[in-house]
Amino acid sequence: MKKLFLFILLCITGLQYSTAQQAKPWNGKQCAVVLTYDDALNVHLDKVIPALDSVGFKGTFYLTAESPVIGKRIPEWRTAAMHGHELGNHTLNHPCDGGTPARWWVSPERDLTKYTVQRAVNEIKEMNILLQAIDGKTERTFAFPCGDTKIDTVSFYKLVEKDFAGARGVQPGFKQVTEVLLDDINCFGINGQSGDYMIGLVKKAIESHTLLVFLFHGVGGDHAINVSLEAHRELIRYMKQHEREIWNAPLVDVARYIKKNQNGK
Repeated sequence: MKKLFLFILLCITGLQYSTAQQAKPWNGKQCAVVLTYDDALNVHLDKVIPALDSVGFKGTFYLTAESPVIGKRIPEWRTAAMHGHELGNHTLNHPCDGGTPARWWVSPERDLTKYTVQRAVNEIKEMNILLQAIDGKTERTFAFPCGDTKIDTVSFYKLVEKDFAGARGVQPGFKQVTEVLLDDINCFGINGQSGDYMIGLVKKAIESHTLLVFLFHGVGGDHAINVSLEAHRELIRYMKQHEREIWNAPLVDVARYIKKNQNGK
């Protein structure tokens, strides 16, 4: 009778542990929230990184070599990486598909439709060399400029996939650990939305136990795609207040975690 009681107790304990694990699937938290910032802007160094550092959060900053902010401020990017922020690959020249009227602003030399696949691959690899020279790291994530993933019908990322932990796209979505596509990670682009809107997304991620990736450009200016400093502060403040439920980390760390769990290791 005693052995039966112990067996039942172990089963109940195991079930409770399993349920707790399922309820906290993101490194022991309810959800993962990743903050990403594109295009290597002055405001990222001047405003965003100090704000994140002040609350112990880490972001992913997608750098493109065409930005003069890289060459002029390499020591500051290096310091950011030393403090745990990710310097991600956003290509050398930020090429976008200029084949539609809506892309009138794409210059001929940066028109992805005029690229060969090999040129795209070479420029991505060259950007990795530059980033490694800055931060000394060999593992990072990639972000598709303008969300464009193909040249004609060819996915150029497939040829460099082994060089990255994952790639961020531009399509919105909430995904659980087993659902995330590491070659096109969903994200929510922010352009003028309020702090309440962004906090609402975080609440949904907590409730659904999913990954939430934010995509920012300007924060308080410095880019046509922008969010106010106050809205950004409200988001960070809410995340800090709920950090027991939220795993914040650079995308490279989250992608590594997803891959490990998807492989069952």
